[in-house]
Amino acid sequence: MQRELSSYQVVDEAAIRRAALVAATLTSFLTPFMDSGTNVALPEISLQFGMDAVVLSWVRMAYLLAAAVFLVPFGKLADIYGRKRVYALGTGTFTLAALVTGLSTSTPILLGARVLQGLGSAMIFGTGMAILTSAFPPGERGRVLGINVAAVYLGASLGPSIGGVLTEQFGWRSIFAVPVVLGVIALAFIWRRLTGEWAEARGESFDLPGSLIYAVSLVALMLGISRLPSPAAVGLVAAGVMGLGFFAAWEMRATVPVLDIRLLTSNRPFAFSNLAALINYSATAATAFLSSLYLRYIKGLDAQTAGLVLIAQPVIQAVFSPLAGKLSDRIEPRIVASAGMGLTALGLVLLVVISPATPLWAIILRLALLGFGFALFSSPNMNGIMGAVEKRLYGVASAMLATMRLMGQM
Repeated sequence: MQRELSSYQVVDEAAIRRAALVAATLTSFLTPFMDSGTNVALPEISLQFGMDAVVLSWVRMAYLLAAAVFLVPFGKLADIYGRKRVYALGTGTFTLAALVTGLSTSTPILLGARVLQGLGSAMIFGTGMAILTSAFPPGERGRVLGINVAAVYLGASLGPSIGGVLTEQFGWRSIFAVPVVLGVIALAFIWRRLTGEWAEARGESFDLPGSLIYAVSLVALMLGISRLPSPAAVGLVAAGVMGLGFFAAWEMRATVPVLDIRLLTSNRPFAFSNLAALINYSATAATAFLSSLYLRYIKGLDAQTAGLVLIAQPVIQAVFSPLAGKLSDRIEPRIVASAGMGLTALGLVLLVVISPATPLWAIILRLALLGFGFALFSSPNMNGIMGAVEKRLYGVASAMLATMRLMGQM
C-alpha cells in the first residue's frame, strides 16, 4: 500500500508504520524511565543542593504539573499544525531539558529544567499515540498500542534499577545521560525516517483563552489534591473544580474549542473509558510505594531483594500488554478492559489482606495478578478511546487519556 504526501512524493505506507512504531516505542520508554529513575536519585539531589523535603518534592511535582497542564493544549496544537512537528519538538525539548538537568548548578536551574522536561513530555504523550493511531489501520491498532504500553512499563520498571546503579557508580547526574543519548537517537529517527505529517484539523483556530483557563484550573486542582487535607488544599481543590466548570462553559460556547466538551457529554465510550483510566490509575498509584515499605520494614528485605520482588508487576505488564492489545483488535475493547479492571481490583483486594506471615511467593503472585490485570486494561482501553473519536481529534484524545493517567498518579 502506498500513500501520496502533500509534496507529491510517494512513500511506502509500511515504512511509515514501522518508523512510527519505532519512534513511539523509543519515546514511550524514555519518559517513564526518566521519571522513575529520577526518584531513586532524590536523596543525592537533596544532599547536593541542600533541599528540604518541601523543595525536594517539587523536583517531581514540577515535572508532573507541567506535563499534565499542557497535554491537552499541545494535543490540539498537534491536530492543527501537524503531529510529527509537535512530536519532534517535544522529543528535542525533553532531551535538552535532560541535559540541562544533569548539568544543573543550582536549585532554580534544576526545577526550571524539570518544568521544561514536563513540557517536552506533554508534547510527546499528546502526539505519540495519535501518530500510531493515524498510521495503522483499526485492525492493527490494539497490537501497536499494546507494544507502546509495554515500552512505558519497561521504562518504568528499568528506571529504578538502572538509575540506582548509575547513581551508585557515577553519581546522580549520570542518570540524565541516558535520556540525552536515547533522545538524540529518537529525534534523528523521527526526522529521517518518519516521513509525512498528520494534521486533520489544519486550518482550525487555537483557543488560547480556553487553554489558559484550563491550565490555571488544573494546576489549582492537582496542587490541592497533592496537599490534602490542609484547609489551603481544600480551597485549591474547590477553586480548581470551579475553574474547570467555567472552562467547560467556555468551551461549550467556543467556535473551535481546545477540548470539545461534547466528547465527555455525548460520546459515552470516550467519557467512560477516560473515567475508567482515572479510577484505575488512582487506585493503583500507591501500590509500588506501599509494597516497597511492606517488603523493607515488615518482611525485612534488603533494597535489592525488594526490588526484584516488585519488578514482577511491571514485567508481567510489559509481556502481556501487546497480547492484550492484539486481543482487543478481535474482541470489543471495553470487554477486555473491563476484565482487566476486574482482575486489577482482585489483585488490590488480595494485597490488602497480606500480613507479616504472608509468604514471599504469595506476594509475588499477587503482584503478578495485578500486573496481568493492568495489562488487560491499559492497551484495550487506549484502543477503545482512540476508536471512539474522529481523526481530527486524535491528538486531543491521546492527550486527554495521558492527563487522566497523570492525575491518577498524583
